[in-house]
Amino acid sequence: MAESTGAERIRIPTAATPAGPDGREAVVDTPSQAPDTATETFVAHRNLLFTVAYEMLGSAADAEDVLQETWLRWAGVDLDTVNDQRAYLVRITTRQALNRLRTMSRRKEAYVGQWLPEPLITAPDVAEDVELAESMSMAMMLVLETLGPTERAVFVLREVFGLDYEEIAAAVDKTPAAVRQIAHRSRKHVDARRPRQAVSVSEARAAVESFQRAFETGDLQGLLDVLAPEVVYMGDGGGIKHAALRPVVGALHVARLFTGMTGKAGKAGIRLSFAPTMVNGTPALAVHADGELDGVIAVRVDDTRISGLYFVRNPEKLSHVDTETTPTLR
Repeated sequence: MAESTGAERIRIPTAATPAGPDGREAVVDTPSQAPDTATETFVAHRNLLFTVAYEMLGSAADAEDVLQETWLRWAGVDLDTVNDQRAYLVRITTRQALNRLRTMSRRKEAYVGQWLPEPLITAPDVAEDVELAESMSMAMMLVLETLGPTERAVFVLREVFGLDYEEIAAAVDKTPAAVRQIAHRSRKHVDARRPRQAVSVSEARAAVESFQRAFETGDLQGLLDVLAPEVVYMGDGGGIKHAALRPVVGALHVARLFTGMTGKAGKAGIRLSFAPTMVNGTPALAVHADGELDGVIAVRVDDTRISGLYFVRNPEKLSHVDTETTPTLR
């Protein structure tokens, strides 16, 4: 899979609406410095900005749009007035992501079935960064979905990226004292719902391999052996592909669901195939039907057994599955 270059989709605007030196938006007619200078700085931090936007939004497509909006503002900023370019870019990105997050909440209300974050194909070494892999895992992204927009922004910037309260306050238009309270409240909320201690990559990969073998052959007992008793299955078809409209809970129910998929495909003459991959920093499966990508199954593993299965089939959420993304916390 080709790696994202970082410079793709960056467009040099002829006019911009940047954030001014005081953090407020200011209208300018032309960029205040050469586009090459602005571009080099932006590209240097692009992977970080994408990661911030994605962890706030759970959508790679929307994160890319946020980066476009961030660039339009950044291109007109006088860099001589910016003391910390990284912090300034994160501030712009956060504000744009917050605006989009509020819009997305209305889209999700009208969404058909269950809404899952858009899966990202990541390099194997992302899993070695435990903090990054945990923060962007499908299970954690779903926990973040339970926070309000400002709470999510504060949690991500503080707990994931380690920004200080003053920096976050400037990004979310709150006082540092208010940000401290929000951070405490959101941390408590997430801690009560976050996945248990992560297993090693090798343990997660072994669980996924066992699941793949059982799924391929329609082996009910094999599935029961690898699924945790309280396993939760969620499917996202977006009204375009068939998917369960509500979570399926319990090993037997989930195992029967997957053996049913295998059986129905066989009766219809459809050949299912599976390719191990890395999704959001954890081992996962890409599912193909007659050679065409049908979806991606991300997993959550606790104590060597699979406790969460997240099957994204909505084609609109699979546009990044053929490109390796390089997220970063720095």
